[in-house]
Amino acid sequence: MAKAKSAFVCTECGADYRKWQGQCTSCQEWNTLSEVTLASARPGSGATTGRAGYAGDLSRDVVDLSNVDLSEVPRLTSTFAEFDRVLGGGLVPGSAVLLGGNPGAGKSTLLLQTACKLAQQRRILYVTGEESLSQVAMRAHRLQLPTNGLKMLAETSVETILAVADREKPEILVIDSIQTMHLEDISSAPGGVAQVRESAAALTRFAKKTNTVLLLVGHVTKDGTLAGPKVLEHMIDASLLLEGGADSRFRTLRGQKNRFGAVNELGVFAMLEQGLKEVKNPSAIFLSRQEEQAPGSLVMVVWEGTRPILVEVQALVDESALGNPRRVAVGVDQNRLAMLLAVLNRHGGLFTGDQDVFLNVVGGVKVLETSADLAVMLAVVSSLQNRALPKELVVFGEVGLSGEIRPVPSGQERIAEAAKHGFLRAIVPRGNAPKQSPKGMEVIAVDKLSDALEAL
Repeated sequence: MAKAKSAFVCTECGADYRKWQGQCTSCQEWNTLSEVTLASARPGSGATTGRAGYAGDLSRDVVDLSNVDLSEVPRLTSTFAEFDRVLGGGLVPGSAVLLGGNPGAGKSTLLLQTACKLAQQRRILYVTGEESLSQVAMRAHRLQLPTNGLKMLAETSVETILAVADREKPEILVIDSIQTMHLEDISSAPGGVAQVRESAAALTRFAKKTNTVLLLVGHVTKDGTLAGPKVLEHMIDASLLLEGGADSRFRTLRGQKNRFGAVNELGVFAMLEQGLKEVKNPSAIFLSRQEEQAPGSLVMVVWEGTRPILVEVQALVDESALGNPRRVAVGVDQNRLAMLLAVLNRHGGLFTGDQDVFLNVVGGVKVLETSADLAVMLAVVSSLQNRALPKELVVFGEVGLSGEIRPVPSGQERIAEAAKHGFLRAIVPRGNAPKQSPKGMEVIAVDKLSDALEAL
């Protein structure tokens, strides 16, 4: 019998090697190579090399780009407007969506709510590999969800799941979770690199072939990345991450990859006794501020996908008792905070080299864009001088290394969102200043950091 061929795949970056080695030369990580058995081509399977062994028509699958049908693929609603927003408008038939998150974030709850509501009008197959059918039924009863019409299956064998799905022909197939699935032909344990990759590949092939929406639940590691091989993210069409700590009742759903929409969309949910409930106006929950304004607190406008969101940033500057002052940032990039403090020292004349600086974005929001630069710096100045800023003030703008204030995208929409929530003053880059300010709002346009400090 011929020996089965194998390769060694890195669980961090997906690079493969012919033999095992201690360090992956692609991502420089140690002890991340796992052995994967390669399936050889069976006789008659059509796997040939070169032109001599090909017996088909070489041009039968070739289509001119101008003749491709441009009609939009119909989407299925998930019954959650926030979920549809992150997906790019809804579920696309034949797509594979991976939903990841920390334990207890609400992944299974969100998919169970979606499946129960959609089962009233569509064929849904919900496969659970971690919980029993009675546990899922108890959760559905506790959440007061309609349970009639939803097809359930407690199984971890991919071959059995595909056979049942081929018989039931569902429009949406939910797998909870991909780390518990296994194939009989692979000898490794469920959750391993080979099992996760091959199981996801088999399920994705079925979804593409039958035009079925595939929803996969995935676990995350301690650093917040999806567990399993990185190649799993390349197989699927959309990768979503549900974030939220156990001490917060709010959950944020963010797209990390989406072939059918934008990747920077943000959906906000609230975890209640009846399950996850979408938040229509996220700015309202992130602006639950105290009546008395404290130094270091300031509201900024960030752009998430297709809408602006108002969030509060808080800074605390205190004299350091250590030789190396601390720089702690929650919700923003810590390296960018260090850079902004250097700009503040050089072009603002405010020295923080002997001060501990702590920064926090209220509500657990992660700000990934540069429009928060000016708000972060003014919040630091407010805490450093122990002077509270006006409660009706809103700020946004990018700060360059030379102290200039650069404009940001969608500036007019940001100002309109702030005016809608009752803010009376706004400090913005001059390139984002409107020709006519909104009624009741004073817009202060600035070119340099010194102009913004004078405006305070």
